[in-house]
This record gives sequence, C-alpha cells and structure tokens, in this order.
Amino acid sequence: MSAILPLSPLTDRMPHADASAPIGIFDSGIGGLSVALEIARYLPNERIVYFADTAHVPYGPRKDQEIRELTAKAIEWLYRQGCKVAVVACNTASAFSLDYLREHYGEKFPIVGLVPALKPAVLQTQSKVVAVLATPATFRGQLIKEVMHKFAEPAGVDVINVTCLDLVPFVEAGQQNSPECHATLREILDPVVRQHADYLVLGCTHYPFLKAAIQHLYTDQLTLVDSGCAVARQTARMLIKHQVLSNQKSTQHPQLKCFVSGQNAEELKPIIKRLIDAEISWSIENLVDKWD
Repeated sequence: MSAILPLSPLTDRMPHADASAPIGIFDSGIGGLSVALEIARYLPNERIVYFADTAHVPYGPRKDQEIRELTAKAIEWLYRQGCKVAVVACNTASAFSLDYLREHYGEKFPIVGLVPALKPAVLQTQSKVVAVLATPATFRGQLIKEVMHKFAEPAGVDVINVTCLDLVPFVEAGQQNSPECHATLREILDPVVRQHADYLVLGCTHYPFLKAAIQHLYTDQLTLVDSGCAVARQTARMLIKHQVLSNQKSTQHPQLKCFVSGQNAEELKPIIKRLIDAEISWSIENLVDKWD
C-alpha cells in the first residue's frame, strides 16, 4: 500500500491510556452515530469522543487514496485526544484503511473497523438471495469481497450489490422520512424485492437511520441487518483485552462528545437530537483545528 499522508512515524507515541480515557469513534458524517449509540448502550460506563469529518462528507464517491488520507488524519486526531481505542465507524473508510492503521499504531492503540453484516444474512436467508446496500467505494474494497468469497459463495447465496449516493445526504440533512427519500428507496429496493431477496444488509453506518423508512415501505418483505451490535461487542472485547474497560460511569462529562470539521455544529444539533436516545447525554462543537 502506498504511503498515507499526513501521518508520520510515531516518534512521540502517546502514553498508554487508562480505563478513564474515552473511546474514539470516527465517521465521515453523522451516520456513525448509529454505531456510537450501540456502543453507548452496550458500554454505558464509557465516555465517547465522536469525530465527524463533515467538511468532506460523503466519502463514498471519493478516490481510494483520498479516503485513506482523510481516514488516517481523523484517526490520528482521536489518538492525540488520548482515546484508548478507535472505531472506524464508516464502512467506506474501513474498506481501505484498517490494515495500515493497525500496523501504524500497533497494539497500544487498538483499531476496530466495520465489515457489512453479510455473514448473518447468508446464514439466515431462506430465499438464497440477499442484498447489500453500500457505497461504491465499499464494494471496491477487499473486506466485502473476502466476506462474499468466504461465506456467500460456499453457501450458494446470491448477493445483490446496491449503491445509491443520494441516501447519505438525506440522513445528514435529517430528511430520512421525507417523500423524496422514500421515492429513492423505492427506486433502488423495488428491484431487490423483485429478485426475491429476503435480507437487506445495511452496509453504511448512515443506513440504520433509514430502518424506519425501509420497514414502512417493505414491512415484512425485507429483514434488515447491520453491524452496529457486533462492533459494540468487539469494542468491549478490545477494552477487556487491554484492561481498560471502565467500571465507573462519569457524571462530569457528556457520555457522547461530538466534534465536526465542517463548522456546522449548530446546524446539526436539531438533527442529532432526533437521532440520539434521550437517556444519553451529548454535546457537539466545531473542531477548532484546521482541517484542510
């Protein structure tokens, strides 16, 4: 793999984080909050620092190397905040960056990534046809190809790849229940139903926020699966392995502290308020660091 700038060798490695340090979560936009919420529910004693690169969302249409560089820069920022683990809550970013990031940081800063939840869909499908809804970049990555080869092909399950660049902007704008979003979902998912798919894998962290709309449109025709719960469990395993699992809930800070690179924190506040559980305390602010 070619070098990923702007990262440089870790000559000034951060001290090993302790249990009181936060979990770092990154996504190109607010879609990764679907993963952050699963982690917050599963690990209620943990603090979370969430970084959304809203200055560059969406990542799906971007070139592979640009995705790698933006992801590397975001994870480095979380590392410099003293996070004890980083979750790449973006299927597109995970598809191109996980191996390099893990090699770069090593064992002292664990990196958890995402793979579309194709395996459970393959194991449970009755029609032997499943669909994966993801960005074009995710399908270009090696992770999803490996899962298809390892699980879908031996099981004789046909996998329908579905892409749509319009869905992420609907979620980012809080318009996932709008008539325009419903029409777009109909356009891309009606053919999937006609091909007898019974499972739909949500292969982008923005897409769990579309569950209500999809279930409204297709009721019991499609069973939806995503990787949020699996990522929460894997994050817990990493914390236990490195002996940094928090056993005491902090009341001095919001459980979920969000930062955005696009200087649009105020604009996103009402959208995030609708997405986040009422029992989870949160805040959002603009990133003061220069991000261009």
